[in-house]
Amino acid sequence: MGCAVSKPAFTIGIEEEFQTVDPVSRDLRSHIHAEIIAKGKILLQEQVKAEMHQSVIELGTTVCNNIKEAKAEVTKLRRDMIGLAEENGLQLAAAATHPLADWRTQEIYPDDRYKVIVEDMQLVARANLIFGLHVHIGVEDRDTAIHLMNAARYFLPHILALSTNSPFWLGMNTGLKSYRCKVFDKFPRTNIPDYFPSWGEYERFISLLIKTNCIDNAKKIWWDIRPHPFFNTLEFRVCDLPMRVEETIAIAALIQATIAKLYKLHAANQGFRLYRRALIMENKWRAARYGLDGKMIDFGKQSEVPVRDLIREYLDFVDDVVDDLESREELGYIHTMLERGSGADRQLGVFQETGDLKKVIDYIIQETKAGVVQDAAVAKKAG
Repeated sequence: MGCAVSKPAFTIGIEEEFQTVDPVSRDLRSHIHAEIIAKGKILLQEQVKAEMHQSVIELGTTVCNNIKEAKAEVTKLRRDMIGLAEENGLQLAAAATHPLADWRTQEIYPDDRYKVIVEDMQLVARANLIFGLHVHIGVEDRDTAIHLMNAARYFLPHILALSTNSPFWLGMNTGLKSYRCKVFDKFPRTNIPDYFPSWGEYERFISLLIKTNCIDNAKKIWWDIRPHPFFNTLEFRVCDLPMRVEETIAIAALIQATIAKLYKLHAANQGFRLYRRALIMENKWRAARYGLDGKMIDFGKQSEVPVRDLIREYLDFVDDVVDDLESREELGYIHTMLERGSGADRQLGVFQETGDLKKVIDYIIQETKAGVVQDAAVAKKAG
């Protein structure tokens, strides 16, 4: 007997947090003085937002019906914001930490919400100079969303490994592929969530936190996956911001396919095996530390398996829903990512070659534009 709930829409929303970089010093620079946010709002309406630090710009798509719509929007948003940044003497950079920047010199955006967060969390909030990718998938029924969240937790380390793009912090090679994770987990209510038997249980948990003044609303839940408090979506928050548009889109396509596949199992009463949070956290640590070059634990086999092999298995697992979602081409880029390495691998490659973090930043800026902004000379010739 299948479940009576109607099938989720599996719509997609993508939010990317970018760095605004000074093209001469290559350091982060506040964009507020250049009024980029104000100009961005005129150009892109509500799709551009300030974040807590003034050198962070968030771009968000509208609700997209499929991955092709999402790709068109993400590409256009990046292109418009790169143009706007350049008009104001800045460059846009897509990486989850800035290789050189020092959070102690960064200005906080003058907004009451951020004032409250800094007052509440002090240095932990001030030091949170990181840049993520958030992907929303439409799941209208909230009980279904909780069941899918429980199952999807298992795949979060795999998704993180693909997105890793923050090996440097304060001018140092951290030895991790995603140092962003370690900066963010100083916040409360982060990392992999616990298992919740039902939506009612989850609501009781949130109510208790609100009643005891831990949070004022469910937006202060910052887990790697969460039911969004205001939209009927499951929001994946585990990813570093990748450099290239194709990487963002491939990861979003994989996330959408994961939810569609887990729903297919759920609707057929076939559930996916649930693992303890503590075990999934072991894999998350390995993903943050080693990225695609490490091994993660296959809990079913109780053995370590190279991450690239696990991701190929993961692609096989979701394969039977991909054609219905019309995302085969976009998802196929994951094979390219496995060959080229993640953003972290490529940043480290440039640093190994040059020994110069400014060259790494130049590379990030160049990759941020790849597939988005045509080379000016080529464009001129074509014109």
